[in-house]
Amino acid sequence: MSGTFHHKGRSRKTQHWIASGVISLGVWLSAGPANADGYSARSGLPGQHTLQNALDGAVGASGNGGLGFNMWATIVANDGTVCAVAVSGSSLTSQWLGSRIISAQKANTANDFNIGQDGRKGAFALSTANLYSAVQPGGSLYGLQHSNPVDPAVAYEGNSSLFGTANDPLVGSRAGGVNVFGGGLGLYKSNGVKVGGVGVSGDTSCTDHMIAWRVRNTLMLDHLGTVGGVSGDPTHPDNIIFDIAPNTYGGTGISAGGFGHPTCLNPPDLSTLPAVRNP
Repeated sequence: MSGTFHHKGRSRKTQHWIASGVISLGVWLSAGPANADGYSARSGLPGQHTLQNALDGAVGASGNGGLGFNMWATIVANDGTVCAVAVSGSSLTSQWLGSRIISAQKANTANDFNIGQDGRKGAFALSTANLYSAVQPGGSLYGLQHSNPVDPAVAYEGNSSLFGTANDPLVGSRAGGVNVFGGGLGLYKSNGVKVGGVGVSGDTSCTDHMIAWRVRNTLMLDHLGTVGGVSGDPTHPDNIIFDIAPNTYGGTGISAGGFGHPTCLNPPDLSTLPAVRNP
């Protein structure tokens, strides 16, 4: 009898564990999206659904150039915490999987190296595209690309079926990383107040920049009308700059202004980008 009773006791306990696990899983699944978008709301930034719609619209716009691929997009808050991740393809492999973390890198870089109006000398914007020449050997920011590396424990954790959704495992964490080619932009609310960064990846780096620009514009987080930049165009202060002349041997030459970016396959039409908003 004691053996039978012990077996039945274990069965009841096992059933209790299973029931508790199912309830906990149900609560987690139902609460996940709300909690994820809740973080965005607390940060004053768009949630996953809003980012998704902005990305879809930007990918479909004309003038982007590139290869016509699907894209990843990531938003980070001022402290570098990921708020939202979106993807334009219908499945995980509809776009480059490696671009998920690259988009987060770009968002982190743009947030880390942009200044809002609370800066000592006022706001100043740099896109990740503006950093390419500056980090080359002999450049003014050489070595920057090796600082603030991605945290692999954050970058690759979690269930891959959640990537690009409201429950992407990156949300609520700081992945870090520095990326120095097109696709990352600072996010600015009215009066040039910086609130984070957006990163886009999945096509040529020139096209990534174009789509990131359109995403930021759609999100209405491009109030850079009084924000300085290196482009020389106050209506597009952190725009990509194509001022690298080929050298004698046909390779990449020197950027005339020090913040140039190489041209890409099927170059984009920069004239199609909307102007930034005034405060």
